[in-house]
Amino acid sequence: MNIFANSTMQSLEKAVDYSSLKQKVISNNIANVDTPNFKAQEVNFREALSSEVDKLQANRTDSKHFEFTGGTGEPFVFSNTNSSYQQNGNNVDIDSEMSEMAKNQIYYNALIDRLNGQFQSLKTVIRGGK
Repeated sequence: MNIFANSTMQSLEKAVDYSSLKQKVISNNIANVDTPNFKAQEVNFREALSSEVDKLQANRTDSKHFEFTGGTGEPFVFSNTNSSYQQNGNNVDIDSEMSEMAKNQIYYNALIDRLNGQFQSLKTVIRGGK
């Protein structure tokens, strides 16, 4: 039996993975703010989820049941090539990137606090409620 296999822990793990990937992409964008022709990258989970849901097929056992719309998607990184903020062809907006980094940091900290709470609950159970 795996005590870490509950859905809450798995969801938190995926969310931390997403936040970590987003942090790496934002850091890369900031590091390349002055690189000629560099195109900023973004991490998008919603588009990946939507594309995966479109691929899924399921059978309904009753016509009164709702259609199946579930699925799991992984975040993916894509480049935004439709814009240019600088004359050298670079499209990194440093103010936007710093704002996204701050939001991502707050999100990451909240996830870690929630994970700590889950581990504290397990610790209490192991100690027998003491």
